[in-house]
Amino acid sequence: MTEATDLAERAGDRDPRVGLRAVAALRRLLEQLESVQVRSARNQGWSWQEIAAELGVSRQAVHKKHGRH
Repeated sequence: MTEATDLAERAGDRDPRVGLRAVAALRRLLEQLESVQVRSARNQGWSWQEIAAELGVSRQAVHKKHGRH
């Protein structure tokens, strides 16, 4: 996870351009990680409600975001 660690450090950079680019990259990484974990949970038989509870969102929100995968 050195990429995530490097990005987290850059997100706190004094130069807003560096920080904002790191924040955007972290956002993309988090979206990818969430998709991987949601797919894994669904493959293991988890319901949309169970996944939503762990993510702290509504069942509808998680289904809308990941239901087509």
